[in-house]
Amino acid sequence: MPIPIILPKFGFTLETADIVQWLKNDGDSVRAGDPICEVTTDKVNMEVEAPESGTLIGLRFETGATVPVTEIIAYLLKPGEVRPSDLPTQASADVPATSEVRVEEAVIQITTVSPLAQRVAEAANIDLTQVKGTGPNNRIIRRDVENVLAQPEGKVRATPAARHLAEQSGVDLQTVSGSGPRGRIQTVDVQAAVEKAAVQPIKPVEIPVVANPTQASNADAPRIVKLEGMRKTIAARLQKSFQTAPHIFFDAQIDTSGIDGLRQRLKTRNEKLSVTAILVKACAGVLMRHPWLNATLDGEEIALWPTANIGVAVALEAGLIVPVVHHAERLAMQTIQSSVETMATRARENGLKVSDMVDGTFTISNLGMFGVDRFTAIINPPQVAILAVGRTQQQFVPDANGQPLLRSFMNVTLSADHRVVDGAQAANFLQDLRTVLEEPALLAW
Repeated sequence: MPIPIILPKFGFTLETADIVQWLKNDGDSVRAGDPICEVTTDKVNMEVEAPESGTLIGLRFETGATVPVTEIIAYLLKPGEVRPSDLPTQASADVPATSEVRVEEAVIQITTVSPLAQRVAEAANIDLTQVKGTGPNNRIIRRDVENVLAQPEGKVRATPAARHLAEQSGVDLQTVSGSGPRGRIQTVDVQAAVEKAAVQPIKPVEIPVVANPTQASNADAPRIVKLEGMRKTIAARLQKSFQTAPHIFFDAQIDTSGIDGLRQRLKTRNEKLSVTAILVKACAGVLMRHPWLNATLDGEEIALWPTANIGVAVALEAGLIVPVVHHAERLAMQTIQSSVETMATRARENGLKVSDMVDGTFTISNLGMFGVDRFTAIINPPQVAILAVGRTQQQFVPDANGQPLLRSFMNVTLSADHRVVDGAQAANFLQDLRTVLEEPALLAW
């Protein structure tokens, strides 16, 4: 009897996925664990693997089709079995392609790599995101890695995001010094070059006067960008969140003197601790005492989670992505700091996995480093709360004797889903969060 192959549910927020491409054809022999097709989920591409060895038959969906999770997408014949007469020999033509997907435009692309190519790349410290695959279905094979090794040393090494930014900004990568591994140029290196060029004197330009606007040249026309890929996913999710979840907002001002002192003491020991890492640890601990904010809402079911999986919003050139620090309440701040840095780097270099992004229970969006005083954030569904963090500012406040005292304060805004979270619950959460952040020693309790 044929074994059904289902589209797995990669995370509890995933409802559908699009078939990007079939990696195997009807009638192909496969081994257990072989990738049979590539699907695009929420901002990430993943491969569906064969559950057992056998012959792949009955592909039920065409490339581009949107498929519900847990739906049967194909079947597997065990050795010696005969194909049933009622199974199709190819993807059914009556299944419409409900979403146009182009692999080259995927925001985060997980490329298939042969085991031998993987070993050669690791031995030579080759970044596989820089290697173009020439094998079946663009699979990276040994020859592709060897071709990279044979390239002249003068070739500029840069991440795809850095190359894209350089092309948009008109920056010559030959003039940029890389700060990444083996001198690889990162996005921050290109941004620094752009900022440096911005301070150079600018030659005045004559702007021609057009008597009739209709006679303006095509150079005056706007550049049209299609809403697709990552940007389309973000738009759909946030629109649904703001339309369906009644947002309620709570502002709080937190004295950061304790945080500043802790970070300064660590700095003297050459140890780095970011405000974001402290916020992750603080929120995780406080959420354990306020389970209604560490929750997800699915239809009419509220899930109160026993562990805090904190999402940290990371801004990319193509949009926003939220990698997750899992079980944050159990982790030391040093571990959280390392995790936040690693995931932010992988996000900007298109190296995140689905496991890095799923099962979040609460999100932090920190725009303080961009000079934003305060802002409100839209909840990341199916979560029920998100914390927006502004920059730290100094201001005078009266001391016990009424004399002016200079202190540092940080503005935070909690957005909560009023269907799940009441005002008093949100206020108590912020009160406890303020207490912990103003006395960082409590984070060790």
